[in-house]
Amino acid sequence: MAPPFRVGFVTGATPDKWARAWRERRPEPLELVPVLEEDQERGVRDGSLDMALVRLPVDRSNLHCITLYDEVPVVVAGAEHFVAAADEVALADLADEQLVRPHASGWRPAAEQLDWPPMSEQEAIETVAAGTGVVIVPMSVARLHQRKDVVQRPVSDLDPTQVGLVWLVDRDGEDTQAFVGVVRGRSARSSR
Repeated sequence: MAPPFRVGFVTGATPDKWARAWRERRPEPLELVPVLEEDQERGVRDGSLDMALVRLPVDRSNLHCITLYDEVPVVVAGAEHFVAAADEVALADLADEQLVRPHASGWRPAAEQLDWPPMSEQEAIETVAAGTGVVIVPMSVARLHQRKDVVQRPVSDLDPTQVGLVWLVDRDGEDTQAFVGVVRGRSARSSR
């Protein structure tokens, strides 16, 4: 039996529809492997993953990369926080807030920040639910960790984050291209 084709995916990415299409078309087993954003490239580069759904940007040296879709950035705050009354917020609205986890864009509020320990997205949302600070994450991550005691609102002046598919330039075989075809919506009979 062939070894499984291993595809990593970051929190919030949804590989299920592509996995179903792969399993309908291919004899090799497919293994989906959750990866943390800070480790998203490592598995591809060390060969433990064949491909990965990553949150961009990544270091593209020796990697092929296809941008797949954009994600709306949202602020997550306690249910009683002022953002609950808004449909969306701007960064200026958050200038006096404690950001409990750094945002990928590097944006920081003007307010003096506490030194927060490193935490996962889930831990950050749990901290926010306790009424302490805010966190900015992609909407898919906020939905994954949705709680009754928090709200999420789009941040109007932050660029969307992007999810992409990456694989090593040297790992561009038939199976890799078959997965690219699945992701790009090619039918089972179409060729690239």
